[in-house]
Amino acid sequence: MGLGRIRGHNPSRKLPFGRLFLLLFCYLFYKIEPMKKLRLGSLELTVLNSVARLGEDAYGLGVRHDVSELLGHDYSVGAIYTTLARLEEQGLVSSSTTAPLPVRGGRSRRQFRLSTAGRKALHEAERLAARMWDYGEESPA
Repeated sequence: MGLGRIRGHNPSRKLPFGRLFLLLFCYLFYKIEPMKKLRLGSLELTVLNSVARLGEDAYGLGVRHDVSELLGHDYSVGAIYTTLARLEEQGLVSSSTTAPLPVRGGRSRRQFRLSTAGRKALHEAERLAARMWDYGEESPA
């Protein structure tokens, strides 16, 4: 969005320096988003934990089986892959495609790995849960 597209601005008219600075500041302010605090839901945390636990065996269906077994709910493949994609967009996991399986018609798999940021997010969630648990025990009954 250039200055010529700002409502009420005529590109042929000279702007005072202060107003030009204000317009540039507003343009930059709306283009740069402040860093948001990472908040993960229970499914996202469980999937992240599953990727960490499975290590080299963290494939989509393996993660689905592990999460479903842990939470006692049969999650759809789409729910798990959507969650994995969201975690990958946030930089908490990374994925790569493996070589095809050595069986006839074998397909390649998408393997997921926990990133450094993902490891930090898990540790932060664990720390927060411990703090909440400790707070609950200290409060008077």
